[in-house]
Amino acid sequence: MGFRLSHFASSLLKSLRDISPIIIVILFFQGFVLDSSLPNLWDILFGTLLVVLGLSLFVMGLDLGLFPIGENLAHAFANTGNLIALLAFAFCLGFGTTIAEPALVAVAKEAAEVAAQAQHISASESSMQEYAAGLRLSVAVAVGVAIVIGVLRIIKGWPLYLIIIAGYSLIVLFTPFAPQEIIGIAYDSGGVTTSTITVPLVTALGVGLASSINGRNPLLDGFGLIALASLTPILFVMLYGMVY
Repeated sequence: MGFRLSHFASSLLKSLRDISPIIIVILFFQGFVLDSSLPNLWDILFGTLLVVLGLSLFVMGLDLGLFPIGENLAHAFANTGNLIALLAFAFCLGFGTTIAEPALVAVAKEAAEVAAQAQHISASESSMQEYAAGLRLSVAVAVGVAIVIGVLRIIKGWPLYLIIIAGYSLIVLFTPFAPQEIIGIAYDSGGVTTSTITVPLVTALGVGLASSINGRNPLLDGFGLIALASLTPILFVMLYGMVY
């Protein structure tokens, strides 16, 4: 119990340190550039306190839960030597973490509403839900495929830069043929995958897997999965827009 309290205190101080530059910038521009007082000061202070507490608890949860789980699972699958099971787990991990990503839910919902307003889809609730669900599934499948490719890269020792160059070459190739209204959404979809749920587990998987394979360096080979997870959704969402 004492360890966890000290861990939380340390996490709280780090979160306060990390968020302090944002607070300083806002106060500076509000007070010296705009020369006005903060509206609803007590609400803002209370909200800032909640942000610091939430960030502290989140970081603590990563350290105590998500990172160890991801690394332990990677070690366990690597020790079994079952490549099919490892790749299936990698796909399910990428798909499962992405489909539950709050940022993706928000972007898909907003994209459906804008598409309905632009009359690209029906303005009915069912049509917008179908469009949003299709976007979420496209991104989730894309991240699952990306994690599978990333795991194979770690196992085989493929150079990351060649995969990145090939991936973005395909994106550039497909962009002129994709519907104009889907291109911006597609490029933004690559960014929403690098958020609160996906990053910790995927990073832990890569580092744990690289640590378990002889000849692999966790620093050199364990990272890079997030780069692939940011790349493939762009391509998949553009394909979704071309097919929809």
